[in-house]
Amino acid sequence: MGTLVGHVAPGFGFLVIGLWQLFNHIKLHCLHPKSYVAPPWFPTPFFRYLEPVLIILGSLASIAMELVIGPEAHQPFDADGTIPSNHLHNFEHASISLTFLIYAAFAIALDRAKLKQRDGMTLLLGAVAFGQQLLMFHLHSADHMGVEGQYHWLLQTVIVVSLATALIGIGLPRSFMVSFVRSISIAFQGVWFVVMGFMLWTPSLIPKGCFMNTEEGHQVVRCHSDEALHRAKSLVNIEFSWYMAAMAVFSMLLYLFLCRRYPEAPEYLPLVKEEGVQDDDEDLESQKRLGESDSFVEMGKGMRGMELER
Repeated sequence: MGTLVGHVAPGFGFLVIGLWQLFNHIKLHCLHPKSYVAPPWFPTPFFRYLEPVLIILGSLASIAMELVIGPEAHQPFDADGTIPSNHLHNFEHASISLTFLIYAAFAIALDRAKLKQRDGMTLLLGAVAFGQQLLMFHLHSADHMGVEGQYHWLLQTVIVVSLATALIGIGLPRSFMVSFVRSISIAFQGVWFVVMGFMLWTPSLIPKGCFMNTEEGHQVVRCHSDEALHRAKSLVNIEFSWYMAAMAVFSMLLYLFLCRRYPEAPEYLPLVKEEGVQDDDEDLESQKRLGESDSFVEMGKGMRGMELER
């Protein structure tokens, strides 16, 4: 990160994964609303593990870009083996990519092991990745007071939604709304990364009264005055609200379109009842029979009393 490509490339990855999950969650729920269970990721017809493999490849590319390709010496360390200040953010970004790589790798391993709790464990690793992402952006070594810092603060609000819905999804795997919101938040992360890349590293898009300044080998947006800085931050807030509104409209339209495209499929109840249900039904039937026999006994006693009176 720290460059246009460094934001647009991972942003495109988040956007693709988010839209892929959003499409599949809506489709699955429209087809089977009663038996819907949210999977943590979706296989493709031609290659089951395409989604986690793409995450692994993207994470490896990001780590290589941050620690090997990006630095001028093609390694991020000083001559004495320590980490220099101008490469701290490279390790922060690489740490985020590492947790997403761990998530995707174990998603494949857990699925191949066919464990009963594989979906919950996979979501837990996803929550760890989002938690690491939130931690790194919240404690980022970059300046939080400038325009870039404002973009990062707003990004954290989206990451919080992704983290919360990942954790809630572990306990509520049948909740479509949890998966729906999580997919939107992942896609919105991608949108905001792309917006950050273009708005912060395209000179013609820099807010009025601000400029690009080279600091520790990186281009940073600075403003000439406090008034220009406040104006730039306000523009970022307005921009965020517009993109959030556009994402909400897009999600609703996609939901309406897919529900029309994939109407509810007929679901048939099994002929053989589950063991617990069958036992309950038998208990209810026996109680009914006991009630009926008791009523016949009472009727018999009443008839005998009438005969004696006669």
